[in-house]
Amino acid sequence: MPSVTHDDAPLLADLMPWSVAPLRPGRAWPTAPDAACLKARWDALLKAEGPDREALFEPTRSRTLHSAVGQLPGQSSGTGKLVRASGPCPEPVRVLAAPFDEQWLIPDHRLLDTARPELWRVADEHQVFAVESPADTPGPPLLATSLLPVLRPGRIRPLYRRPGGTEPNLAPGLLEHLGSRLGLSPTPLDVLAWVMAAVRPDLTVPLTEDAELWSRGVESGRRLLWLMRRQGERPKLPGGRRPYVRAPLPSLPLTLHYDRDEETLHLDEGRISPVPPEAWDFEVAGVRVLEQWFTIRTTPAEPGTLTAIRPTSWPQPWTSELLELITVLALLAEHHSPQAEQPRMTAPLTATSLHKAGILPPPEPSRRPASVLDHHEEGPEGQFALL
Repeated sequence: MPSVTHDDAPLLADLMPWSVAPLRPGRAWPTAPDAACLKARWDALLKAEGPDREALFEPTRSRTLHSAVGQLPGQSSGTGKLVRASGPCPEPVRVLAAPFDEQWLIPDHRLLDTARPELWRVADEHQVFAVESPADTPGPPLLATSLLPVLRPGRIRPLYRRPGGTEPNLAPGLLEHLGSRLGLSPTPLDVLAWVMAAVRPDLTVPLTEDAELWSRGVESGRRLLWLMRRQGERPKLPGGRRPYVRAPLPSLPLTLHYDRDEETLHLDEGRISPVPPEAWDFEVAGVRVLEQWFTIRTTPAEPGTLTAIRPTSWPQPWTSELLELITVLALLAEHHSPQAEQPRMTAPLTATSLHKAGILPPPEPSRRPASVLDHHEEGPEGQFALL
């Protein structure tokens, strides 16, 4: 993907104006890599009474057993105060809990300090969330996911402002302006693909009027989106290589070690190979992804807490997820930064020219969430909320 050496590239914050701060769950136990243990944690909470239930819940200033909050959009959890709650656990939903780490979450507003309902309203099968990484840290400046992101600390920029893939979160007029300059008809997903391929660490996004260059960038970005979203056909390493289990994993591995010479990942006496060094070294925000993924699943929790309710042995799905994650990270590492490939981009479309065209700065309403009135949302204690 060619790069730009000039300094007049527009900001991502102007190209995708609406952003939302990350969720703040406030407590760890409603999120887990295993859905069954979440239901067990919920049952344990509801079986406890009085001070025991309060201690298990882990109250904060934002959430206690007496908090009265509305339902999360699109979810069917209760809205009565948890101090007198009963019934089964709300069905856990898949979320992106850490970089490249898909886990499960109990989708109950009463459990989350700051749930960002505006994100839940637009989360559906059409949505793609771009999540900013902290500045000046190793790894990709942006992550992309089709799942609701609950990871910190970066801001979240949905591709669409409304459900159903409608009203793209792009500066008004940008699509049409790009189309006229390129002689093409770019889609919102094309723009996001270009952004993924071209975004700089400082979250500026070089643009071009060169149609051939644009098409190559979009193709590269769509591959990045495919790898990060992990949808459709499973990715494969080139040359027919694929990581697999060479020695069985123990019932609950506690240590992780990488042998760079043998390209082998050791989970206690279990062995997985080949694991390319690029996959092992892959970092986001200065944290090695594979190590973080393993640590989340194996670090002992404080006894007597809900977080301590977890699988007593290593579930088979975790092995499959680990093998796929190794492949994804290895393939992502092949995508060199745009700045490193070619010396200069042709026909730059600058921030100055976008200002002259009236595209930038985007109008203030485009930086705020759209009004979504498609369905009722239950408010605190069963009342209907007005949106």
